[in-house]
Amino acid sequence: MQDSSHRRFGFAAATVVVAAAAVLAALLLAAAPAGARESVTTIRGSDGPGPAAYDKLDVYKIGPRRAKNVLVLIPGTIGGAGDFTLIARDIVRKTPGLQVWAIDRRSQAFEDTTTFRQALNGKLTPQEAFDYYLGWLLDPSITDHFQPPDESTVPFAREWGMKVALEDVRKVVRKARSGGHRVVLGGHSLGASLALAYATWDFNGRPGYKGLKGLVLIDGGLLGSFGSSTLEAVKAAIAELEAGSPFTDLLGLGLPWSAGVFAELGALYAKIDPRGRSPLQDSPLLPSTFKPPVEVTNRALLGYSFDQTTSPESLALIQVRAGRLESSGDPRDWRDGEVTSLRRLKSLFGQEPVNAVEWYFPRRLSIDAGAANALRRNEVTDYLGLKTWHSRDVDLPLYAIQTDLTDGGVLSGARAFIRRAKTGRKESTLIDASDIMSHLDPLTARRSKNRFTQTVVPFLERSLSP
Repeated sequence: MQDSSHRRFGFAAATVVVAAAAVLAALLLAAAPAGARESVTTIRGSDGPGPAAYDKLDVYKIGPRRAKNVLVLIPGTIGGAGDFTLIARDIVRKTPGLQVWAIDRRSQAFEDTTTFRQALNGKLTPQEAFDYYLGWLLDPSITDHFQPPDESTVPFAREWGMKVALEDVRKVVRKARSGGHRVVLGGHSLGASLALAYATWDFNGRPGYKGLKGLVLIDGGLLGSFGSSTLEAVKAAIAELEAGSPFTDLLGLGLPWSAGVFAELGALYAKIDPRGRSPLQDSPLLPSTFKPPVEVTNRALLGYSFDQTTSPESLALIQVRAGRLESSGDPRDWRDGEVTSLRRLKSLFGQEPVNAVEWYFPRRLSIDAGAANALRRNEVTDYLGLKTWHSRDVDLPLYAIQTDLTDGGVLSGARAFIRRAKTGRKESTLIDASDIMSHLDPLTARRSKNRFTQTVVPFLERSLSP
């Protein structure tokens, strides 16, 4: 019933993964008409730790092929290139001559998404997808199922921190710049932190900001945006990393991949049977904090899990403002009422071949982001080998938008960067959307209510003008 060509760990398996990804991209491109505006391209990354087969990145491109301007976007914590598909379409619609390139980190190669693709294409039911990814954990009779990788075979993933990520981004930026293209670099959340770090990074004597036309920070950054780390705290975090999993376990289930699987499953059920009673809320594997006190529809469970008023307080990184449960009905349905609609939410999380969740997010990236907060050389950056040395020389226009996540930290950090760098305040754009937006809303909000897309387009037009 299931496709047996699953993505696994190890050198040989990695080779299969990359080959499969290349075939998928080729098929997608071959099936598209000549004037297609969306495509997947595989770009060779840096020579990072681990087998060379992992030194590859998938980049999702949206916009006219002959565009002379490119906005390169980096996803945040546990985020994938699919995070940007909705806003990329909105932005290129309003910005002539622009392409958006969304990066999937090298860790996306570990994912086994074949069954999700089959279910989204109607070849499998949502229940079959659930059994394949999660049901087998409770039902030993399910023998054809997802094979969680053996993390002991990928110790090199513990080294996939900021240095590896930024050197990979540099490969993408250089590709985007080829042929004289103008490039703006940005990101969401931790991806925004990486974009700012890239601009200040020393690449063998050449600062990262050279060759860029601007920076776009979507609810993220450094210089206090998220906080900083002491040398003692960093050493303790590295010791814990070396003794544990290379990957972030967002749901605390001991299954790092489960957050990505639950997000895609929830969106899959919401797309295929939106008003049917949700079977996911009965699963003992779904943390109780995501379970409504009443029986709900599939789309209502998705809304309940992500909405700022009902999603767990500890998971503010995944929250939107989407509405509320209906006050009556059996099962209870969802009513839109804020900036993000359920249609947009399920579209974001229910998509392949790119997806919006990184199943295997390298913990080292979070450690490095905290250590790089000061954007200057110190004992912490020397200990980790971080080269954020050129902040005072950056002369790029800056865009930053903040939501309710950081209590003003994002714009405070952006202002601190402008004061330190050669970036001009008048050429920059700072937007406070904390009154109407939660952390994911800039990526999911409806066009008519998205403060991000409404304000970033004029910034891009100014920054990318010849």
